[in-house]
Amino acid sequence: MEHEAVKGSATRPVVKRHPGGTPKTLWRKIREPLAQSRFVKNIIVGLLAQFVRLVRLTNRVVDGSARISGGAYAEFEPGIIALWHGQHLLTPAYYPKGRPLVAMVSRSADAELNALMIEKFGIEAVRGSGGRDSSRHLDKGGAKALIALKKSLTAGKNVAMIADIPHGTPRDAGLGIVLLARLSGRPILPAAIATSRRKVLEKSWDKTTINLPFGRSSIIVGAPVFVPANADEAEMERKRQEVTASLNAATAEAYRLVDGPK
Repeated sequence: MEHEAVKGSATRPVVKRHPGGTPKTLWRKIREPLAQSRFVKNIIVGLLAQFVRLVRLTNRVVDGSARISGGAYAEFEPGIIALWHGQHLLTPAYYPKGRPLVAMVSRSADAELNALMIEKFGIEAVRGSGGRDSSRHLDKGGAKALIALKKSLTAGKNVAMIADIPHGTPRDAGLGIVLLARLSGRPILPAAIATSRRKVLEKSWDKTTINLPFGRSSIIVGAPVFVPANADEAEMERKRQEVTASLNAATAEAYRLVDGPK
């Protein structure tokens, strides 16, 4: 029996382990340091910014698009530009140069690259989340961000804000942007940008759209939404629904222009 045991152990294959572990283990070890590296982040952001510029340069703006340069919306400025999650990635490249813009960007780690990228285009980032479903339940960071945006509007700068709530119901505005309009007295300008060539990430909660080069593009600014300074909760809810409807209409029109008749 003893002889058989020895024999069995002798024929058992020897597994040679990599001194550093499997490739998957190695990636896990270096992933977090890479994610925290300012150098790596700057490389990624630089590449993203160049790609967005390429998309802008190679997508002809089609007839029927909004003319956002030349002071066409001067009567509504400074204004609150409303965008949908996952549909906003081209905004820095299409926003007219020379006009100050302050954008609210989520405080999440994933959004840090977004904040760094818009700064490449001369856009100031304010970190926070203002899309809560109730103006009474804004967290401290969200409240500070709204105050910062209000100050920017008072200083004559346009501001940009994602209207729907992160990981909530996509393309359904939260009350945060409506609250900013009430506090500042400035109008909400629902805006949408679309390209004929694109990749939709179907598994993402907001159907994030990656715009691709060498096609057509469109820009639509929907009907402005004004919120009275004395708006009560019922009026705030009506205005929230108005923002949702106007932004969805602008988005649909932007895609209709680049896709043509079905």
